[in-house]
Amino acid sequence: MTYDMAAQYHHRNLRAELVRVSLDLIAENGISRFSVAEAARRAKVSSAAPYRHFPDRSALLAAAVTVAARQLHELAEEAAAGETDDDAALAAVTAAHTKFLIDTRIGLHVFFAAELADVHYAELHETRRELIDASLLRCLAIAPDPAIALELMEQLHTQAYGYGDFYLNGVSQWLGYPPEQVVAKSRRAARIVIEAYRAGGPALSPAEW
Repeated sequence: MTYDMAAQYHHRNLRAELVRVSLDLIAENGISRFSVAEAARRAKVSSAAPYRHFPDRSALLAAAVTVAARQLHELAEEAAAGETDDDAALAAVTAAHTKFLIDTRIGLHVFFAAELADVHYAELHETRRELIDASLLRCLAIAPDPAIALELMEQLHTQAYGYGDFYLNGVSQWLGYPPEQVVAKSRRAARIVIEAYRAGGPALSPAEW
């Protein structure tokens, strides 16, 4: 079967297949090295075939990242559902962000990438908003003041992605930590921060911002 025939054969499912292989490519190489040509090769179609479904590289990335945002949302909600209180649930959600980054190389740096800011990617923006709103609502259960809840969410995300980046950059491996231990560390660190906010701190005053 030639590439052109393959493109015709896969026409009904090619969009979904391109998204799938794109997620694999991002997990292997990161977003900066993503290539439409390589996605086409993985999907076993011609290099021109993806452009029948996506006008350019960014549009394919936006479709893939939208799927990733849904996956992360589902992973986070499943993690939270297994806990019995708000503090543990929020810590589990934080750890889920770390695990997802390690597994996929997709995190907030990808969801909010300048390349994907185009208003035409409405589905991505809506899915991303739902993901962030879910985290913020859990933070509000710990810190009812919206400003403090936002600060808590920022700190938890910073920690979650810091642990993930340490693993992806080789620091954790150098220290002898496998990915599951890194995720566990992320969760414990989140719990410490959550308990501190639950106790009324450590929000900064405006003079300290």
